[in-house]
Amino acid sequence: MTSARPQRTRTYTSPVYDSRRWDGFKPRRGDIVVCTPAKGGTTWTQMLCALIVHQSPDFPLPLNRLTRWLDRPAEPIEAVLADLERQTYRRIVKTHTPLDGLPYFEEVSYVFCGRDPRDIYLSQVDHMANLSLEVLKEEAVRAGTDEIFVMPEDPNEFFPKWLNTGEQPWMDDGLELGSVLYLSRSYWAFRKLPNLLFLHYADLSMRLDEEMRRLSAFLGVAVNERRWPALREAASFDAMRTRADETAPGAHVKEWRSNRDFFRAARLGQWRTGLSARSLALYEAVAAQRLDDALRRWLERGRVEGFDPAL
Repeated sequence: MTSARPQRTRTYTSPVYDSRRWDGFKPRRGDIVVCTPAKGGTTWTQMLCALIVHQSPDFPLPLNRLTRWLDRPAEPIEAVLADLERQTYRRIVKTHTPLDGLPYFEEVSYVFCGRDPRDIYLSQVDHMANLSLEVLKEEAVRAGTDEIFVMPEDPNEFFPKWLNTGEQPWMDDGLELGSVLYLSRSYWAFRKLPNLLFLHYADLSMRLDEEMRRLSAFLGVAVNERRWPALREAASFDAMRTRADETAPGAHVKEWRSNRDFFRAARLGQWRTGLSARSLALYEAVAAQRLDDALRRWLERGRVEGFDPAL
């Protein structure tokens, strides 16, 4: 682990995201960056941050307009930055870019949410099945091809490629769907930074109230016990699914076949039945090689059951 200041040493470009879009971002003190692997609990973390910042389930804008994915090239960067500039309250931005591809600001709060890589993969498969045809065509155009990427019917067929092929030449995982191992390592190396908090999908699933209070303390927002029950209820998976048109990321640009299906399944431990014995054995070998023991325990089990990143 290093305690040095993170450095932006990489540029990440793909049909899905472009880290150069951060070049024009002007941070404000108190801004929040939600940084996660794709399907690692991103939208949930955005919702938690928004509930704590606004102290109400009713936001000034729908969640998918309030907390923008700055890297995504589907909208002109000038329009996204202008939207952010118009926000007079504490802003929340999301990213799936590794830390070595982001500008680092000491006055900004970074919230990383992790999840078992095997569950992330299965959720990414769900994600691909729900993408609208229009979005798939747009991504193919940005990739310079006429062919639309289609996941094999059996998730085990693509699993070895995703786990062992980098989405960038210097990465070791994430082909087509997004990195988990490389991306997580990039943040884990700086976990002692005072403006970086680690949440975990399993902890949120089993101890939502406790984890929300921990996030609230990190963001420097006092818990209002009178409003807390409503905030806690709005943070539930079922409540977010009910408001899918507002909460599903990209719903405002018609990204999904079904906005509700973005929240179709909160996969927790479903890799046990969703992946084959061969896939699970491959994961065991790869994880043992690429993840240190503490990071692996945290990714697979969370802060309470696995390893506390603060230690």
